[in-house]
Amino acid sequence: MFNLFYFMLFLFNKSGIIFNYLYLLSMTHILKTLNSWFWWENIWMPVNVTWAHFVDRDGLVFPKPHQLYATIPYAFILLIIRFFSERYVAIPLAKALGIKNVRRVKPQPNPVLESYFRECSKHPSQSEIQGLAKKCNCTVRLVEKWFRRRRNLEIPTVLRKFQEAFWRFSFYLTSSIAGFIFLHDTLLPSQYWYYMAEISFYWSLLFTLGIDNKRKDFLAHVVHHLAAIGLMSGSWCGNYVRLGTLVMFVHDTADFWLEAAKMFNYARWEKTCNMLFIIFSIAFFITRIILFPFWILRATLYQPTYYSTTPVIAYFLFNGQLLVLQGLHLYWGYLIFKILRRFIFLKDLKDDRSDEEEEDSVTDNEEEPAKNGNKNGCGSSKHLLNSSHH
Repeated sequence: MFNLFYFMLFLFNKSGIIFNYLYLLSMTHILKTLNSWFWWENIWMPVNVTWAHFVDRDGLVFPKPHQLYATIPYAFILLIIRFFSERYVAIPLAKALGIKNVRRVKPQPNPVLESYFRECSKHPSQSEIQGLAKKCNCTVRLVEKWFRRRRNLEIPTVLRKFQEAFWRFSFYLTSSIAGFIFLHDTLLPSQYWYYMAEISFYWSLLFTLGIDNKRKDFLAHVVHHLAAIGLMSGSWCGNYVRLGTLVMFVHDTADFWLEAAKMFNYARWEKTCNMLFIIFSIAFFITRIILFPFWILRATLYQPTYYSTTPVIAYFLFNGQLLVLQGLHLYWGYLIFKILRRFIFLKDLKDDRSDEEEEDSVTDNEEEPAKNGNKNGCGSSKHLLNSSHH
């Protein structure tokens, strides 16, 4: 009986090993098939060109797709550099510019209001506030103040915004200088580090989307980052390095002006901010509304047809992503135009994409009912709101 049991157990284990082995074989075959399809020459190469033409030979070195794996660990290295630069460079610089780290006033825990804030609305109407006040046995003003303080917790502090702007300014300025130098250097090592830094940077931005300052064009930024990574990775794999370098350089040369304007805006250096934003606007419209479509897109859309009447699939993949980028450029150009128009006619230079912190002042008349235990109040000021404020 026991021998039969052990025999059946042996067969079961044996069959499990065989099944796992067959499963690994099938998965390996599927991955190899997908890999061969992905690198099919008809997708990437024009007629009479094969991957054999891009094998290192006679001192010539070509980009290799497996080198892109390094961008993920490089992205984490950039995150470490960002942490230390924001902490030990951005914060002292912010203090020197007069930016203070103001601690937000947290509303006291209230399950009813918290549930309504999360599930219903962050901006309740006046009638809804009155209903919540009755339900919590509070005054209407205290409920309004609770929602103001709770909304403010969702908005990054000015110091946090300054730190983020400083990091982006530092990278975009460095990459712009490097891109200008590398455009005159045809050697692969310089192009390699330029590509690795740019792709890693956009990976790091994707990794920190959940903690960075959220704006109303959040989705546009996600699409932009994914399109940028796809374009840079594809151009590296297909040896379109010169074109990729031009695209990256055109983008970076305008961005650092915007981040510099943000930094001085947070420091309330109004005239400097206005001047930098005008420079950014000029650079943006020149590089992304003029040069990008009429120089780069012209080269990628029309010039390949002079050499081949049958475009490869990569032609449509790359140009599709470039057109997506141009669509984002037009969208952001429209937002910039609105800001400039308001600045020219109303002298108001405000970014509509960012939420502003609401005023949170407390008067003696508001706190007095709670302190005296008024029946219409919340019983105690400590029950709903933190009485300490700045």
